[in-house]
Amino acid sequence: MARMVGIVLGAGASRRLGRPKQTLPVGDTTLLGYALREVEASALERVVLVVGGAADEALAGVNPTRATVARNDSYGTGCASSLLAGLDAAGEAEAIMLLLGDMPGVGAAAIDEVMTAWERERPWAAVTSYRGERGHPFVFARSAFGELRALHGDKAVWKLIEQHPAKVLDVPIERALPRDVDTWDDYEAVLRELSVA
Repeated sequence: MARMVGIVLGAGASRRLGRPKQTLPVGDTTLLGYALREVEASALERVVLVVGGAADEALAGVNPTRATVARNDSYGTGCASSLLAGLDAAGEAEAIMLLLGDMPGVGAAAIDEVMTAWERERPWAAVTSYRGERGHPFVFARSAFGELRALHGDKAVWKLIEQHPAKVLDVPIERALPRDVDTWDDYEAVLRELSVA
């Protein structure tokens, strides 16, 4: 059984942006490629990349070195469907870490910090707290997988976290919450923050 499997959610339809955001250029790769590179540089034992909307285009812009690719054909029904596809591909694991394919600024160091905090405490779930502002990555222990599998739609994971405040560990990271890309303004801001073109 794997210790912890990272699941990168990169299957969104990019409705707000109007084009597949996974394929937007970021430095020498794409938005999804940059996020995946950071995840693969972390100490996570295994990585699953979930693609759906514009899957072929998205995969053409990434170069997985150790991630397993899972396709989510039901991506239009919301984020929970990508989580289910990721859980199925992850197989047996003590925990999973959820990461966003449109949030490239998280970085391998933060991923490792959250993983270490979860391994030390072994809570039902752990949420990253960027100077008091909650964000990804999230970690869920095996005991939460049943509830994760019952989720539907968008923002369902957030609602699940809010339902169980006593079982969630906040892992403090002393920097600003990384931006996820939903609009062109977000994209341009991310390029500036990452110092890439």
